[in-house]
Amino acid sequence: MSQENIEERRGSDRRDSVVDRRLGLDRRRGPGRRRSDNLKSAEEGQMSQEQFDFLMAIEQYKEYNSRPFPTWTEVLEVIEAMGYRKVAEPQSLEQLAKQKVRQEKQDDQPEEQPESAEKY
Repeated sequence: MSQENIEERRGSDRRDSVVDRRLGLDRRRGPGRRRSDNLKSAEEGQMSQEQFDFLMAIEQYKEYNSRPFPTWTEVLEVIEAMGYRKVAEPQSLEQLAKQKVRQEKQDDQPEEQPESAEKY
């Protein structure tokens, strides 16, 4: 092996940017507390607070009961323990999806500012 190759391998800049090539992410973390993947998703806006609360409740249930995969009955128990109750009439998933799309479109539209009675 030539002296040039050895110097190249020992170079300090070789590890300045350690990247996990499988994920394309920097493996080193900055100072401070590490965030869970769930918390990162919630903070990045990929999850609503309601979804995050549900996910954390399920995680807590799994940890407390040593159950990595709760049954649907257990999931329903967690939902009820969170305070959710059936109060509306059942509707099809298709109707629910249409309502969600309509709501998202309304949320994306800027709110109109009311005109004041006096103009300057």
